[in-house]
Amino acid sequence: MTVPVPTGPFAALREQLAEAAATFGGSPDAVAGILAGMVDDVDRALGEPLEIFPVCHHSPASALAMVRRLRAKQPKVIYLELCEDLQPLLGELRNCRLPVAVQAFASELEGFPAEWGPLSVVAPVTEASAEYQAIAYALDTPGVELVLVDRSTDHVFQWTPRDDTPADGGDAEPPPTLDEDAALHGDAVGVEIGELRPRFAELETYLLHHGKVRHWSEWWDQYVEQPLADADHDTYRQVMVLIGSLFRRLRPAGSDRTDRDEDRERYMWTRMRQHLAASGADPADCLYVCGAFHAASRVEQFGLAADAPPFEITGRTGTRWRYGLIPSSHSAIEAQFGLASGAVSIAAAAWTKAVSRSGLVPFRLDGQRGGRSRRGKAGSGPSPAVPVTDRLSGFLAAPPVPGGLDEAELRGWCVDIVRLARRNGYLASTADAIAVFETSILLAGLRNRARPTPYDFADAAVTCIEKDVVPGRRDVRRLCEILLGGDRVGQVGYDALPPLARDVLDRLAPLGLDLEKRTVQRALLDLHGDPALAPCSDLLWMLRHLLPPDAVRPIMGERRLGHRSIQESWDLALGRNQRALIELGYEGVTVEQVLEQRLRRAVRGPRATAAIALGAVEDAIRLLDSPRLVDELGARAVELLAAERTVDDAPEVLRRIRRLLAHHRTSGALPAWCRAFVTTGYAHYCTLLPTAVVDEETGVRQVGAMLGFLFGMEGLALSLGCDRSQLELAVAQSHPETPAKVALLWAARHQLGLLSLAELRQRCAQLLGNPLVVPAFPQYLSGFVQALEPVPALAPFVVETMSTAFARLPDPVLLPWLPTLITTLRDQGPELVPLLVREAGRTFPGTLPALDAWVPPWIAPAPAVAAAPSVAAGPVGALLAAHPEPVDAVAALLGCDAGWRPVEAPPGASEVAALLAAHPGTVDAVAGLLAAAGAGR
Repeated sequence: MTVPVPTGPFAALREQLAEAAATFGGSPDAVAGILAGMVDDVDRALGEPLEIFPVCHHSPASALAMVRRLRAKQPKVIYLELCEDLQPLLGELRNCRLPVAVQAFASELEGFPAEWGPLSVVAPVTEASAEYQAIAYALDTPGVELVLVDRSTDHVFQWTPRDDTPADGGDAEPPPTLDEDAALHGDAVGVEIGELRPRFAELETYLLHHGKVRHWSEWWDQYVEQPLADADHDTYRQVMVLIGSLFRRLRPAGSDRTDRDEDRERYMWTRMRQHLAASGADPADCLYVCGAFHAASRVEQFGLAADAPPFEITGRTGTRWRYGLIPSSHSAIEAQFGLASGAVSIAAAAWTKAVSRSGLVPFRLDGQRGGRSRRGKAGSGPSPAVPVTDRLSGFLAAPPVPGGLDEAELRGWCVDIVRLARRNGYLASTADAIAVFETSILLAGLRNRARPTPYDFADAAVTCIEKDVVPGRRDVRRLCEILLGGDRVGQVGYDALPPLARDVLDRLAPLGLDLEKRTVQRALLDLHGDPALAPCSDLLWMLRHLLPPDAVRPIMGERRLGHRSIQESWDLALGRNQRALIELGYEGVTVEQVLEQRLRRAVRGPRATAAIALGAVEDAIRLLDSPRLVDELGARAVELLAAERTVDDAPEVLRRIRRLLAHHRTSGALPAWCRAFVTTGYAHYCTLLPTAVVDEETGVRQVGAMLGFLFGMEGLALSLGCDRSQLELAVAQSHPETPAKVALLWAARHQLGLLSLAELRQRCAQLLGNPLVVPAFPQYLSGFVQALEPVPALAPFVVETMSTAFARLPDPVLLPWLPTLITTLRDQGPELVPLLVREAGRTFPGTLPALDAWVPPWIAPAPAVAAAPSVAAGPVGALLAAHPEPVDAVAALLGCDAGWRPVEAPPGASEVAALLAAHPGTVDAVAGLLAAAGAGR
């Protein structure tokens, strides 16, 4: 069998690698196959008629190579690896300050699991990236067409397995905890051009270990970025495809990620073939910009000459996607794609230095020129095609170019980091600057580097300056990132904002503030002196409800039912929260429309409750002057209350409906939904009361709130047609078992007149007199405290019972219970504490000397009088003595059980008798009323 002789420009390199594999690998089959396959991938990619330009995301070397190639080739069509439905947004980059991210957002899902929502995809763009240079060239050069060929954002989630979270459908996953600027992308899925990183964990660990670096970003900068910064076009392409092929061939096989990558490549080649067929463009005038990983693709649709059938592209789902630009930052990009902290800032600094050194004029859009950059002139014409030659052999065999130490640059870093450290509270000095300088050179030598890199300098600064760590102070590594480029934060310009965001800025213009700044600004509104600011106040309160808390924060003033402040003070940070404002614009055209939609969605959602609906009603009254919406939300609250089968939200329902009833009573007649809510709630809670008092999962606070609703709304409910016997029957059918609920039911029976205060006091005395019940008495007392919600008139009795318990309970029972009482009152009844305090203030003496002689009123001795109460002589006394039943009934309710006895008439009784005799009509009327009352009893 004869072995075919390798041909082509890379034949010598392929043969050399095969010999090396046989020499060092022992068995030439596996290693030689991988090495030969890598060379084949390079040969295949570079031999394609449609020029493939491999890139790595946010790589200065790729950006420099892109600028050189665009000026030399001057392509007429650029195919870019980016979601195809994002193309209409690229023109808005002219109105932005980089970095920004192109975003697709969907909140109403159709065809995706509901728990995935909302869906968001972002593609960050920085100036030091090849994709931005290609976009800027295409947008600013007449006759050049830019075509995005990657899968749509809808397909990003279509190709995500249903058992994965949406974040798993992207190229990277953000870390769990992020600072403010690093969280600019939120939980969006990130897509990037040229994700180039080993997908074989052992390979990455091996490269980091032998490269003497800590993370992948440093390895890439040291061994790829710097050597390729000044490489020619052919060398750059061959090296990048070789690296992409290496990572591709050493990835785990059979994973979902592998299938998605290959489907993306089939998708892109299918779209390019379709465009070429439709436009008739010459492939020689086209440029395909993709990641180096995809440049080494081996799918059957690769290349224009492939005879494989076109890839079948499925249709999109019914999900409605909204598109826009959001601000990004270096730290957000690092967090999104798992890069080392400061890597993008260092890349930006390297880009600026390389552009200055090489004299290249990069492509910039209008929004990024800043008035000083000049538009680069294209060459005289496109460069002719050059045959592919082997540049890999020379590049791989050549030793690294020795770079001399740039002492001026390193010295400037050391001086600046010491100055910056001193500003941030570190005790740094000139000696520390010298130490950082020498340590940087030492670390570079230990790591076999010709010159210190920014990473060496950062390690040296941490070693020499950060001698201790103070909470709340920036660490030195963060200071190095700021020094070497800083965490640049982009901004979306006014013209690129959605209509809602522009409308917000326009309506807040009377405040006289530049709200596009990222600083926090103070707005002072004198609504009494300048009524024209009232619309600004209304808008700010709506934004307070819709945006994050730190975006719009009131310092002075409040907006509650029936009250509007005449002076307000606000801290505004809309520029810092531009992303949230932009995403708000995806939901509607005006803030009022978005707020109305959210309130409706809140009461119609699967987790909607009556308490949530009442909160929506309150927000609609406070923020939107729309009676129609209030009636709609209120009617929904009635429906939700009638459908509830638990009383978990009873305290919240009671608190909100009390507030709404008080508001409507002061502003006019009660609306129909309020009347319906009261009648429905009265019947609903009467029905659930017997079950709730025996349910172990229902707390005493919930039962107290139910009784508070029933007793507090009783008068209104009865006037609206409810039957009081329904409440009496519900209380009679309630048989609680826990002590707290038993005490609560006793209070309800007392409120209904079924249990007198004397009987209630007697039952508490029996509990304290029973040694078996004494340990549980604090639970009874907790029930009495919660009873202040439905029966606030029991406050004197509760103070009396608590005082008696403190006096009579043994210390082993009392002391462990006191912390529980305090925490219970604080967590479950904070509104009841002022009631108890006021009653205790009326009961107990106000001075310390008076406390020694004070006797509690509930144990004070009876006055020295006869056994029976006296009855004054005269017609009234005779009438009361003749008909004692009404007075006996009142006395029984008050706990007085004494009999009757006549007494001597007091002085002046004869004058009173004469007066009554002269006017018998009054006496006869009172007598008739008392007689009727006695007969009723």
